[in-house]
Amino acid sequence: MYEITIDLVNDWVNTAKEVLRGSGYTLTEGLSNEAIALQYFLHSQPEEQARELANDTMSRLSEMEGIIISHIESTIVPDIRSRTKYEGNVFHFSWVYSEGEHIIELNSEYRIPL
Repeated sequence: MYEITIDLVNDWVNTAKEVLRGSGYTLTEGLSNEAIALQYFLHSQPEEQARELANDTMSRLSEMEGIIISHIESTIVPDIRSRTKYEGNVFHFSWVYSEGEHIIELNSEYRIPL
């Protein structure tokens, strides 16, 4: 019924890569998402806290993907339609940081603040 594209973890990891590169950090090719998340948090936290934040971030984003998918028909699409008047059946959800974390559905510009 709906065509859904969603990879919040990858969206976050790509942003973390940009931040790291922008601060002059060179990333080794082939690092896992978890390793990139750890490198990101190591720039501002001690190792134990960085590991915890990296794990929590990856888990939280994966959980949000599941919540969106499991509630797409019952809650999310009706809310998108009522708030944005978007009538399509193709949805592309993306994690962004803009004055805080958000998930945006790109076709309708529906925004979920986190």
